[in-house]
Amino acid sequence: MVLKGFRFGLMLQFAIGPVCIYIFNTATNGGFLPAEAAVLAATLMDTIFVTLAILGIGSLLEKDGVKKALKYFGTVILIYFGLGTILGTFGIKIIPTIAGNSNLYDTSNAFVTSFILTASSPLSILFWSGVFATKLSSEGFSKKEMRFFGVGAVMATLVFLTIFAVIVSLLHPMMNQTVVDVMNVLVGIIIIGFGLKMLLKKV
Repeated sequence: MVLKGFRFGLMLQFAIGPVCIYIFNTATNGGFLPAEAAVLAATLMDTIFVTLAILGIGSLLEKDGVKKALKYFGTVILIYFGLGTILGTFGIKIIPTIAGNSNLYDTSNAFVTSFILTASSPLSILFWSGVFATKLSSEGFSKKEMRFFGVGAVMATLVFLTIFAVIVSLLHPMMNQTVVDVMNVLVGIIIIGFGLKMLLKKV
């Protein structure tokens, strides 16, 4: 059952979203440890989504009012972080960091940022509250089977994104500042694009 959940969870990982883009950017800017901190934050948030789905609370996210609120909240968060990434390249910091540490790609800051991005990511919300919850109900799993299936799905997040972080972090020593700056701007634009796409999508 865990393996079955793992295979199902990989579906989300192959759909590249803002969290994956952020982990890529963190790995190229700060190396493996900050990127892995971002991975752990994404895994923690996915665990919360899975728990809500198993408890049946995930269906609340399907209500029109809640979906609209999440849509606007997610849009604001994604555009804000996208702009912050771009402006940060030019020394303009609008994204708050952990007290005493101004490095956005430090381990602690990467964890917090990734956690917030995962919580507001349209892909995460759609997958866990919709596709995952529907899968649980359609299969007729027992509570125990749901838990094992959920563990497998969350493991997919941890394993896939960790491997991704390792591969991308290998590029970190080879990056000069110009390349990093260009990539930061591109990543910011992509994240803003996700936000605008979320805003324009009908709920």
